[in-house]
Amino acid sequence: MKIIAMIPARYDSKRLPGKLMMDLGGIPIILSTLNNTIKTNLFEKVYVVTDSKVIYDFLKPLHNDILFSKKEHFSGSDRIAEFAKDLEVDVIVNVQGDEPLVDEKSLNKLINIFLNDSDKEVDLCSLMEEIDDEKTLNDPNSVKVITDSNDFALYFSRNPIPYNRTKESIKYYKHIGVYGFRKNALIEFYNSRPTRLEMIEQLEQLRYLEKGKKIKMVQTDFKTIGIDTMDDLLKARKLFE
Repeated sequence: MKIIAMIPARYDSKRLPGKLMMDLGGIPIILSTLNNTIKTNLFEKVYVVTDSKVIYDFLKPLHNDILFSKKEHFSGSDRIAEFAKDLEVDVIVNVQGDEPLVDEKSLNKLINIFLNDSDKEVDLCSLMEEIDDEKTLNDPNSVKVITDSNDFALYFSRNPIPYNRTKESIKYYKHIGVYGFRKNALIEFYNSRPTRLEMIEQLEQLRYLEKGKKIKMVQTDFKTIGIDTMDDLLKARKLFE
């Protein structure tokens, strides 16, 4: 099974413009994400797909597999699919460019879903971690996910879900922006139009659910920091001090 990683790298982030070129431990965030993904040694190749000449010109002398996207895309998965459709691969792992702390153990758990799925029942899987603080639970930048008894996603939302009407003790889970696609599933995603709930929540993974597809969720104990805001960046920088 040929497994690669692709890192979508959009420069003009709405919440933190230019964030992927901001400093984290002495290097830009995007380079940290790239380096950590390569260091896992889990992938035959690691690509960065960017719409930014700034990012492209910075990374190209350091890493050969940098692809320049000239198209407008609604999501990171759409961006990598522009090139993945022409690659001879079985599984593509989408590591978001703003996930510089991505770890080998979590990615390996994701990959093992496909390696152990001889019947090819899973076309798309992703990561989640348990939420242990109220701030994260109520932060719209931290996407929440609920699953069925077999750990397939039922819904993703920026709001806390499920609503705890009974006030009993329940577990909440945060979605981590890493996806594993079988190639055919990624191309199918790319060829479909953004859906109603996807547009409302601004969450690309809802497109897949709205099309009646399943997303297998894999729990990880690793506490990552996806960098969406300046507060996230400051937290990440503390880990590099």
